[in-house]
Amino acid sequence: MARICEICGKKTAVGYKYERRGLPKRKGGVGLKITGKTKRKFKANIQTIRANINGSIKKIKICTRCINAGKVVKVV
Repeated sequence: MARICEICGKKTAVGYKYERRGLPKRKGGVGLKITGKTKRKFKANIQTIRANINGSIKKIKICTRCINAGKVVKVV
């Protein structure tokens, strides 16, 4: 199963990590220059919990933002 929240649909996003050189203009320099760009992944914080879904107990994958928001009822 994929790394996707079953409530809100949050999943892994892709982006870049930038390497920079130089001193920012606000600190008296000539500005930052980008010297490298590397692809990376931003992974959602997905947890597997036992939750009460429509009266039955199921294991679901859910992001921590949905857990903290109280969108599901955890079973202890």
